[in-house]
Formats: sequence, structure tokens, C-alpha cells
Amino acid sequence: MQILKINHIDNRHDRKLTIMIFVEGTILGPSRLIDHFRHAKYIPIGNCVNKINRWSNEGASILFMTYVKKESSVEAAKRILLKFGFPGHNLYHRTKGEKYKDIVEDVKSDILIEDDCKSIGGKWQMSITYVNKNIKDKIKSIVVKEYKGIDLLPDNLTELMNYESNSAYLSIPVQ
Repeated sequence: MQILKINHIDNRHDRKLTIMIFVEGTILGPSRLIDHFRHAKYIPIGNCVNKINRWSNEGASILFMTYVKKESSVEAAKRILLKFGFPGHNLYHRTKGEKYKDIVEDVKSDILIEDDCKSIGGKWQMSITYVNKNIKDKIKSIVVKEYKGIDLLPDNLTELMNYESNSAYLSIPVQ
């Protein structure tokens, strides 16, 4: 696992919980369908920047995970996050032979928000799917529809921790 610092200054020492957000498909998407494989052309989905800033302002530590592995691509992902004003501390990415579950198990965030990976095969591609059950049971997994954003998720951290699925979002129990 590699970690790229996003914002080096964090003067909040009273963080309530940690939220890890998968970047592509969850909070960033292509501005046009033709740009699906052009990561540099990705833009925020809906009002996700404001939503994540609210969580950060309420005391959450925000972490991101990206699908890209190449250092130059990870740097590009970081630039996109900074360009659009995302709060956050670290951008995690896989190294050779590593799986998303490895990052999730190492970080052990309180909440993991990711999309349903519908365009690439669904549940079996999601980060939470293969996480060790003992660790998975301690993580609030929130799954949103791919490229639909997080706008309908609660602004309040307590409500987010207690969030249950509705018709706009999926809650995929993964055993």
C-alpha cells in the first residue's frame, strides 16, 4: 500500500471518526462518457465536495482510495482532489500484487463509502467484498450507485453512521 499526503496541515486533533471514500465512480466521474478512461478529465459528482467538507468540519478524518497504481496517475488524482477543494489527509493506492481489501484492512476506517462497481462487474470488484469478517464487522460500509454520487447521504456524522439503504442507494451485505 502506498499513501500520498493530500493536505499536510490538519489542526483538528479531535477527530470523531475516519471515513474512507473510493474516488472514481463514487465522488469523481468523467465529464463526458468518452472520457471514461481519461482520469485527468474526471470532475466531482454532484455536490460531493460540499458534503465531504461538512463531514470534515464536523470532525471526521477524510481518507481517499484510488484505483490507479502508477505514481504519475496517483499524483494526477491528488491534483484533481486539490483542484476541486476536497478536504482529506491521505490518498491510498495499491502496489503490485495488492488488493483493495488489503488497504481497507490496514486502514480500518469507521466508514467506507464506495460505489457498486456496476460497469466493471459489480460486488466482486468492490473494496469491502473480501475484507476479513472480523474487520468488516467493524466498518460501516455504504455503497452508492456508480457515478450517482453521495449527495443523498446524510450531512450529519451520527446519521451517516446509522445510515440504512433507501431506493436511491444500495446497501449490499457482503458475507
